[in-house]
Amino acid sequence: MIHEETRALDPAAVVRGAAVRAVAGWIALPLFFLAAGGSLRWWEAWVYCLALLVPMTVFLAHMARRDPQFLARRMRLRERERAQRRIIAWGTPLLLAALIVSGLDHRFGWSHPSVVVVAVAMVVVLAGYLLILRVFLENRWAGRTIETYPGQEVVSTGPYRLVRHPMYAGGVALYLATPVALGSWWALIPALMAVSVFVPRIRNEEEVLVRELPGYEEYRRKVPYRLAPFVW
Repeated sequence: MIHEETRALDPAAVVRGAAVRAVAGWIALPLFFLAAGGSLRWWEAWVYCLALLVPMTVFLAHMARRDPQFLARRMRLRERERAQRRIIAWGTPLLLAALIVSGLDHRFGWSHPSVVVVAVAMVVVLAGYLLILRVFLENRWAGRTIETYPGQEVVSTGPYRLVRHPMYAGGVALYLATPVALGSWWALIPALMAVSVFVPRIRNEEEVLVRELPGYEEYRRKVPYRLAPFVW
């Protein structure tokens, strides 16, 4: 369903909302890891927090000045597509499980990836997140929910030249690297299961875009790969 943009957008209110979410992120994420890992010595978790929260804060400050409407779309959480609500209901607990298992792994010492492996995984986490932010800069229509908007156009520049869903490509890299970056092999199990939800999410999203976004079918023919070049 095509979503009507809010006619009387209050940029100041959007910026305040974004600022509140940023502050909440800086508080909630470290507290979550402290509760899960039970130790201030879990250095992987604190580096992980910095890898996500620093670029997030810089990006939000940039978009608050450049495009408050984008931030308003990103703050919408209610999925209109029933299929997407089912997918989120399945995927969100798995992602949380990956983070919780990482904390339990730290508490009880179940696995011990080397510092080099953790560092490489942390670089992948940062790269995946930066790719997501790059997508947001390229595509101002990239909302959190699956819907289209009046005036929306097909974006085929930047990372969209390579795959049709580069944001999800970044998400897959982020999800899979997160457990190892946090020092856990065991947490890869729920992380792999969480990544599997990208397939039905992408399929349903493309159904919506073909139905509602003029030019998307032509773009699909031009860019054949959804998530990874030469793979899928």
